[in-house]
Amino acid sequence: MNKFVLAVTPLILQLVVFASAATASTLAEISNYRQYSATFASSGQPDVAQLEAAAGAGVKRVIYLAFTDDETAIEHEDRSVKKLGMEYVHIPVDFMAPTLRDFQQFASVMQQTPDRNTLLHCQVNFRASTFSLLYRVIYLDVPLVEAKEAFDSVWQPNEIWYRFIQTVLGHYDIDHACEGCDWGVNEFVE
Repeated sequence: MNKFVLAVTPLILQLVVFASAATASTLAEISNYRQYSATFASSGQPDVAQLEAAAGAGVKRVIYLAFTDDETAIEHEDRSVKKLGMEYVHIPVDFMAPTLRDFQQFASVMQQTPDRNTLLHCQVNFRASTFSLLYRVIYLDVPLVEAKEAFDSVWQPNEIWYRFIQTVLGHYDIDHACEGCDWGVNEFVE
C-alpha cells in the first residue's frame, strides 16, 4: 500500500498544480483583471465559469459596483455567487454620478473583514479600479503613485471620475497631486 501511495502522490501533486494554473489562467481572462495582493483583485464583468474559477482560487467575497440591469450583467449573479459559497455584496454605483457615500459603503464592507479574499468588479473595471485605487491608498497605505500605476493600466478617468477621485482623496486629507502622478487631460480641468 505504501508503494501505491508513493506512486500516486506525484500524480496528485501534478493535478493540483495543473488545476491551480488553469484557475489562474481563467481569472486572468476576465476583462481588465488586476490582482493587487493575495486577497484583493478587481475586474470587469466575469462570466459564471470565471466566478467558479474565482471560488476555486479562494475568493470568498464578490463585490459588484454596477447595476444589475446592465446589458452585460450576469442574470442572478447573487444566486450564482452564493451557490459557490462566496459572500455577495451589491453596491450600485451610477457611472455618471459616483458619490463619496458609494465609496464609504464599499470601504465599510472591506473593513468589516479586511483579510477576506475579495474580487471587486463592475462592467469593464472602470468603477472597480477607481475604488481599488482609493481603497489601497486610504486604507492599505499604498503610495498614490504606485496605486495609480495599476489604475493607469486600466483607464484614464473622464472628468466625472477625476473629480470623484479628487473629492474622495480630499475627504481623507490626501492630495491627488503626487510626484509621478499624471492625470492627463484632467489636470487642466478647473
